[in-house]
Amino acid sequence: MKLSVIIVSYRVPYYVEQCIRSVRQATKDIDCEIIVVDNHSNDGTVDYLTKCFGSSITLIDSNHNLGFARANNLAIKQSQGEYVLLLNPDTFVGTDAISQVVSFMDEHPKAGGVGCRMHNANGTLAMESRRGLPTPYVSFLKMLGISNRYYMSHLSWDQPGRIDVMSGAFCMLRRKVLDEVGLLDEDFFMYGEDIDLSYRILKGGYENWYVPADIVHYKGESTQKSSFRYVHVFYQAMLIFFRKHYGHLSLFITLPIKMAIYMRALIALVDMWHHRIRKGMGIVSKPRSTEYVFVGGKAMLKECRLLARRKALSATFHTKNETIKGDPSQCVVYDLGIFSFDEVIKRAEKDGHSSIGTYSTKNHILITQQEIIK
Repeated sequence: MKLSVIIVSYRVPYYVEQCIRSVRQATKDIDCEIIVVDNHSNDGTVDYLTKCFGSSITLIDSNHNLGFARANNLAIKQSQGEYVLLLNPDTFVGTDAISQVVSFMDEHPKAGGVGCRMHNANGTLAMESRRGLPTPYVSFLKMLGISNRYYMSHLSWDQPGRIDVMSGAFCMLRRKVLDEVGLLDEDFFMYGEDIDLSYRILKGGYENWYVPADIVHYKGESTQKSSFRYVHVFYQAMLIFFRKHYGHLSLFITLPIKMAIYMRALIALVDMWHHRIRKGMGIVSKPRSTEYVFVGGKAMLKECRLLARRKALSATFHTKNETIKGDPSQCVVYDLGIFSFDEVIKRAEKDGHSSIGTYSTKNHILITQQEIIK
């Protein structure tokens, strides 16, 4: 088997469904298996995915929340592909994205892992698509808000390039390399495990690459980044990585980095408390209401007119060939019955910095970064 695609899910059934459908479009000419590990969602995800896909995917229903690293490792051990793709559930991939990366790995045997060109939920390019190693110096600069070296800003977005760190949101790995350097470090519950694995691949004598293959990453629909748990887990992961790979360095080097990490965590918590207090006092300005712009065929537009009326959505409706002028307050919703996932990405880039939404007349569900409407 050529490829195993592994998706770890937690309480995001409709995002996972969309992700799987995009993967199936993108792998129709590849010998591929899709493995989903549900991290004890307990919300009907397993039943829903079974109804949608039946035995065409392998679905592992965990009795506990294993975390990102353990869940992926569980699936990797059961998988059979020459390559393993770790893919976030809140993503969808362009039509040619996976085949493009597979071809690149076939042609570059020293490539241990490959990342891709990720787009944010408004179509803009995601800086974490190309990252440098968080060495003590680079980490200290990033803690101070200087991130050009960390995000490898000197690289072209349109050409393949060697990078240090791949994102766990889309990370294609060579099984031979995983056998040599090991799987994800399970000391990381969530966050940081992709940096650690990327570093071990480099230390093993292999290369990590960026390839301009397009995906959209909604970023964090499976986690609440405004929660105290997120702050704890995220900054704890930074400390684990630092202790593991740089703990042997002089105290004069390590102490400032550790202090910077603790300081950033404290600032994040203070900002969070401040926002909650202001919100509780009613002095936080309300965000602008979203203007939904539906673009599609007759059947989709008919359904979405009814949906907009029923849910009291502010909305306009357009056919596929109409020009849409993007606005940050808009959510442009694309008809998956007439747009491929690749076309959605390219159209979003062309139309401007509006939030990307999708609608399918098969399941009658509207998916955006902020919400699911059905």
